Amino acid sequence: MAVRERELRRHCKRLLRQLDIQPPLRVDELCRKLGEHRGKPIRLVPWSLPIPGPFGLWMSRPDEEAIFYQKETTRVHQDHIILHEIGHILADHQDDENAGDEFPGLGPDDPHDLVARGFRRTCYTDDYEREAELVATIIQEWAVVIDYATPRATEDAALGPLRTALNPRWGWT
Repeated sequence: MAVRERELRRHCKRLLRQLDIQPPLRVDELCRKLGEHRGKPIRLVPWSLPIPGPFGLWMSRPDEEAIFYQKETTRVHQDHIILHEIGHILADHQDDENAGDEFPGLGPDDPHDLVARGFRRTCYTDDYEREAELVATIIQEWAVVIDYATPRATEDAALGPLRTALNPRWGWT
């Protein structure tokens, strides 16, 4: 797992640099840019998921990725849930696309269909869940570091170069 963890860290940091993610981290903006980068939009759907149960679900469809996240929780927790589901995408985990076939009455755009498929998913192992959680943690760690290390705009434009020199931005290194 240590080798895979290093690979995931490098992959995430490289991708975040390519996407030009700027502080403060906005998860919806990350999803928009990631969707554009991959050529497949990521739709974020707040949903009152049953408790107990999963906090989030990711479904890969031919024309989009759909991430359902618990509507009944804090914004910080919602962001982490979404980042966890993005972790499945970035770690190249596979969605069990046939998991909801036994729900024929629901159309392809009906969110109930996607949620039903999510609850039927059986392909993820503990390793997959750890990898997805690792990706979420990597993104959140670096978002905090970048936000902390990024110089704040000064009201006096003449002080900008001095402030930058004294507080360099490290970025997604």
